Amino acid sequence: MSEGNRAPVGVDPFRPNPARVYNYMLGGKDNYDADRLVGDRMLQVAPDTKDTAWHSRRFLMEAVRIAAEAGIRQFVDIGAGIPFSPNVHEIAQSIEPSAIVASIDFDPVVFAHSNALLSSAPGVTPILADIREPDKLLELAQSEAGIDFSQPVAFLIVGVLHFVMDDEKPFEAVARLRDVMAPGSLLAIQHASTSTHPFFKNTSSNDTVGSPAQVDFRPPDVVAHFFEGLEMLPPGLAPANEWLEGDLRATKLVVLCGIGRKN
Repeated sequence: MSEGNRAPVGVDPFRPNPARVYNYMLGGKDNYDADRLVGDRMLQVAPDTKDTAWHSRRFLMEAVRIAAEAGIRQFVDIGAGIPFSPNVHEIAQSIEPSAIVASIDFDPVVFAHSNALLSSAPGVTPILADIREPDKLLELAQSEAGIDFSQPVAFLIVGVLHFVMDDEKPFEAVARLRDVMAPGSLLAIQHASTSTHPFFKNTSSNDTVGSPAQVDFRPPDVVAHFFEGLEMLPPGLAPANEWLEGDLRATKLVVLCGIGRKN
């Protein structure tokens, strides 16, 4: 990592943490004042940001459902965050009981939560790894969780890539994941967009600069590069609300979602 000071080390209650801010937005209790301060500032600018968090969570669950119904039994959840029900394994195993999940996060606090809360869940393996080190991540998914990359796999990267700065090579990392995907595999991504309300972008950037929660908002045509060589499932790369059933309104924080299939 080029910016080591952005990496989480143990519990630091004085710096906002993306997993804990997200947990706060979902109504969880695993967060600190620094996380709630960032969350509350976001809500002051865009009161519908909690809706965005729930749209993102529902997109993740929809991606899992699509993958499981397509016969995929292996899930690599990168940036899994603090466990929050329904979890990836609960949706996947409700459709395919033999499904296995590598629950990956680079935050040691999240890893500790996952070990504590998911230790009794069959087929789920918490792993401490960083998408910025894709070869190590893939090796651990295989050796610890039993992921077989010769068979279809669903890579789930929701709420992660906008925390990876350009000089940390996010596109190269995702390209490495695409390389190992067997035909029939799916790649699901959610990413913050430059279409977000300008004041929200400025406020959130100022509040999180230099922390693990710092965001790089990217335009849709740039986010699309993560899916190079894959067939996009409908509705394509679109705001989260457009992936979900019901007449859901757009929010000031725009997160783009997409699912690509390797043929």
